[in-house]
Amino acid sequence: MISVKRSLLRHPAAVGAGAAVIGALLFANVVAFMRGMDAPWLLAIALVADMLVIGAGIVVAAREVLVAEQRTEASQARLGAIVDSAMDAIITTDEAQNIVLFNRAAEQLFRVRREEMMGTRLDRLIPARFRGAHRGHVDQFGRTGVTSRRMGDVTTLWALRPGSEEEFPIEASISQALEDGRHYFTVILRDISVRKQAEEGLLASQRELRELSARVLEAREDEKARIARELHDELGQLLTALKMDLSWLRERVRDAETAPKLEEMGRLLDQTVSSTRRISADLRPLMLDDLGLADAASWLVDDFGKRYGIASRIEINADGGLEHLSKNVSTTVYRAIQESLTNIARHAGARNAWVLLAAAEGSLEVEVEDDGRGIAPEDLAKARSLGLKGMRERIAFIGGSFEVARAPRGGTRLRIRVPT
Repeated sequence: MISVKRSLLRHPAAVGAGAAVIGALLFANVVAFMRGMDAPWLLAIALVADMLVIGAGIVVAAREVLVAEQRTEASQARLGAIVDSAMDAIITTDEAQNIVLFNRAAEQLFRVRREEMMGTRLDRLIPARFRGAHRGHVDQFGRTGVTSRRMGDVTTLWALRPGSEEEFPIEASISQALEDGRHYFTVILRDISVRKQAEEGLLASQRELRELSARVLEAREDEKARIARELHDELGQLLTALKMDLSWLRERVRDAETAPKLEEMGRLLDQTVSSTRRISADLRPLMLDDLGLADAASWLVDDFGKRYGIASRIEINADGGLEHLSKNVSTTVYRAIQESLTNIARHAGARNAWVLLAAAEGSLEVEVEDDGRGIAPEDLAKARSLGLKGMRERIAFIGGSFEVARAPRGGTRLRIRVPT
């Protein structure tokens, strides 16, 4: 009977309905009594009937309450089964950060029984260095009124296994709900240790490949420099000596039949000297080592315009910032400009090309632009676009940034920024 009364108190709607029915019956019987005072036996029958009706009303109301409670308990049990079957850990806390829900996946993740965690502080699952910040974030989230959001969008979150003091990375989302005027916060989280290890392994592999590529390119540049210097010094000297000997021979041979042949040999020798100088400069311009990036880039742009018939201009805003560049930075920037101009000649169909070199605030900015047909996004993704890919890797290795986009003039603009 006490349990029924408590159930009735927990369901005021049912009690109110029963009371209304009983009150109506009592009122009807009182009216009947006042009208029929001369028949007391009718009053006795009416009172007995009222008692029966009252009892039936109470029984009906109690049955409705019990059915409602059974439905609520069944719903709660079903909800609990769903929460326990979830593969992700689910933890709910009240406003004071006391744990009120701890599902089976949370038990497995934190390696602790649910009974040990219920009613305890959530701080037990957070590393000590993050607890203060966590409380502040939860309080701020509660004030926003946002229903749910992801936690740790930028940084990796860390959790703690009680007792073992073992930390592990997690990703989590948080939601809030208001019940009976109190806030409850639910966190759904999962262990990402395996994924984190895979990501770190991938990054390490990328770093190793980038370093290997840089070492290969460095060795290639050294080999190019060696060949270019041998072409310029040794082969150039030999060709110069041959030219001097040919001049000596032409002065002494006046035969009408031999003189034209000597003239032809002189022209071929001049072409050979020019080709040797061009090949040497393409391999490694000696002025890049001797005079620096500014002069080497100016010569490169001027030679490009003469060779391909494309009006080319270079603007240098250095203010002395290009004088002390490292060999690696100078070589990388020079090769980027060279590759960009080569792409313009091969693919752009441009009439004009512009190059900008600017040094300011500890960085070097390079822009190469043309007024050609432009580059499509799918061209950047081609598997054989090795020139751009190689350029991007070389710049990334020295900590720079690389961007290719459409130019205002309609062609392509390449932007590079490298630290000096």
